[in-house]
Amino acid sequence: MNLMKFTVSALAIAAVSATAAAARDNVQITGSSTVLPYSTIVAEAFGENFDFPTPVVEGGGSGAGRAKMCEGVGPNTVDIANSSSRITQRDLDTCAANGVTEIMEVRFGYDGIVFASDVNGPEFAFTAGDIYNALAAQVVKDGALTANTHSQWAEFNPALPAQDILVLSPGTKHGTREVFDERVIIAGCKETGAHDLFLAVVAGDDDSAKNRAANAECAKLRTDGRNVDIDGDYTETLQRLENDKNAIGVFGLSFYQNNTDKLRVGTMGGVVPSTETIASGDYPVSRPLFFYVKTAHLDVIPGLKEYVEFFVSDDMAGPDGPLAQYGLVSDPELAATQEAVAARTPMAPLN
Repeated sequence: MNLMKFTVSALAIAAVSATAAAARDNVQITGSSTVLPYSTIVAEAFGENFDFPTPVVEGGGSGAGRAKMCEGVGPNTVDIANSSSRITQRDLDTCAANGVTEIMEVRFGYDGIVFASDVNGPEFAFTAGDIYNALAAQVVKDGALTANTHSQWAEFNPALPAQDILVLSPGTKHGTREVFDERVIIAGCKETGAHDLFLAVVAGDDDSAKNRAANAECAKLRTDGRNVDIDGDYTETLQRLENDKNAIGVFGLSFYQNNTDKLRVGTMGGVVPSTETIASGDYPVSRPLFFYVKTAHLDVIPGLKEYVEFFVSDDMAGPDGPLAQYGLVSDPELAATQEAVAARTPMAPLN
């Protein structure tokens, strides 16, 4: 393989390599909008450097991609589901019920979730508690839980701008939502003391069940227009932000890095999001990125095995590879992933 001819164009980052008339000898990939640009880069490089057609890559969201993968086995079903959150046991059970009995989990790197505003707007230095106070359905006032009526950021943190609150959050169908809820909203709920107050009013004696119930209460967001769920990809979030300069958008690090001419990123807990701060673990809101491979297709779909191996190679997913140039934080355990891919190691049940 000669990588000298490998080039990554702007089109490869922005566009999806899909055609309506694609033949089934193409590898078919769907899922996460976060993983989409990485997968597209790999697919186009694969088409340039191997004697196989360029894989067909589509977005649609992590959950939707996993659902498509789990529809069954055969040429009318997809080969790979991209995902910015880990597959669930419910997904695995659905797969098994439809004859998809072996799946290979491939973790290829990490991405950060960033909060960004209009490039010409004020600077924001957030904490998880700030995001919770802006978006939660209930917040703490005078030691008690009350309905959230905050209208500006400065109301609960004078260090933040006196700007109207409007956050474009990842919707429930978005792979980013799970990490957003856990690392930001629930973390902020605990930071502000709201979690303890929820625990105090949750019924039951089982501590684990009470904690889950309190987390569920924490994750309830206001519905008065200050928070807007975006189920589409980050381009939709960016478009809405451009239409309302007061908005704060939630993006993946790589998307932000490709749009620094339009976006100003906020710090989180005093840390600027970057590949370095995510790799070091200093930035508090990061998550692993995955894709899931239907192993029954590995010896049936031309190029599938080779594509998977190429994706996790040092040439692509390593710290000096092209994916790192576009925001991916290379997995420190990439060598172990390469070995698992070579061995076709199926994932075990999560329960």
